[in-house]
Amino acid sequence: MLLKKAERRYRLRTSDYARLAAWRNQLREFLRFSEEAAEEVGLTAQHYQAMLVLRASLDGETVTINDLARKLLIKHNSAVGLVDRLEREGLIVREAARDDRRKVELRLSSRGRQVLAKLASMHRAELGRIGPVLRKLIADVYRDESSKAD
Repeated sequence: MLLKKAERRYRLRTSDYARLAAWRNQLREFLRFSEEAAEEVGLTAQHYQAMLVLRASLDGETVTINDLARKLLIKHNSAVGLVDRLEREGLIVREAARDDRRKVELRLSSRGRQVLAKLASMHRAELGRIGPVLRKLIADVYRDESSKAD
C-alpha cells in the first residue's frame, strides 16, 4: 500500500523504472568498457580520468594536485598517490609552480599524450556506437515526464 502511494505521489510507473534501469545499464556498460580499455594499455580507469583532466585543461591553464583531487572527487592524499603512480609510469610530469614554489603543477608527458590519444579515440568510437541508444533513453524519460505534467 505504501509503495503504491509513493509511486502515485511521484507519478512513477513500471515503464519509468524500466527506462531508468536501461539508462543505468547503458552507463554501466560504458564504464565497464572504459575500465577494460584502460587495462588494455596498462592503466586503471582512474589513471585515464586523471589524464583526461590534465589534457582537458585549456592551454596555459595549470592543474595542481588539489585541482585534480577536486575534479576526480577524491581526497588530496589519494590524488598524490595517483600522481605518484602516473609519474612513475612516465605519463605525467610534475613541475614547481612559477608563482608559488610550494605548489606543484601537472602536465602530460609526450608518452602520456600518446597513450591518452589512443584511449580517447577508443572512447569516442564507443560513445558513437552507444550514443543513439543513450539519446533515445534520455528522450523517452523526458518525453514521459512532460506528458505526466499535462
